[in-house]
Amino acid sequence: MRAMTLLVITGTGTEVGKTVATAAVAALARDAGKRVAVVKPAQTGVKPGEPGDVDEVVRLAGELTARELVRYDDPLAPEAAARLAGRPPISPTQAAEAVTELVEDHDVVLVEGAGGLLVRFDHTGGTLADLAWTLRAPVLLVAAAGLGTLNTTALTAEALRHRGIECLGVLVGSWPSAPDLATRSNLLDLPVAARAPLLGVLPAGIAQHDRAGFLRVARAHLAPQLGGEFDAVAFAEQNSP
Repeated sequence: MRAMTLLVITGTGTEVGKTVATAAVAALARDAGKRVAVVKPAQTGVKPGEPGDVDEVVRLAGELTARELVRYDDPLAPEAAARLAGRPPISPTQAAEAVTELVEDHDVVLVEGAGGLLVRFDHTGGTLADLAWTLRAPVLLVAAAGLGTLNTTALTAEALRHRGIECLGVLVGSWPSAPDLATRSNLLDLPVAARAPLLGVLPAGIAQHDRAGFLRVARAHLAPQLGGEFDAVAFAEQNSP
């Protein structure tokens, strides 16, 4: 991994593989001897005592500092879930303070968002984009593989540029074992939509591996910028329509 302390990981929407992507980046950083922390500013849709996204990252990547700042039971956007629960939301400023504290004694701090980039954290309209801007952190954009992903990728990347936030690259969060025409074609078009390099293609089902297997697959499917060995050009050529 290049010299990097902070990385915010967002997705083009829900269920695109953000948590697995976060775990993959964390696993490679740990394997390189880095002191790693993972922060989930707002976890929704998980009840007290149930494992959340940071627990899944630890399961896959190994022991690291894991912080879940707030949790709400209902599977909604953080602001809506907090409102329904009658509890205070977390603001980007509060989240930034917690993340900044971890930067002091960790080599790599990964911040995983909830939903997409502009999902509301609080009633003032604060979002993950505001958190990334406050932290001056680059963003890794996790995208779906198939039809429709180019539009949501381009929109998210445009929102980042509008706010002056660096998009480090785009990562396919779940690559199917039998990709269709649109999916294979998207390999060439996703970096164009994001105006950023393709930094990896994680196979569907990677989370079913044990830690050693997960690390091995992560290394093969993440680019050198993230600590891996993935060659985007070669992969695109092998899978071109």
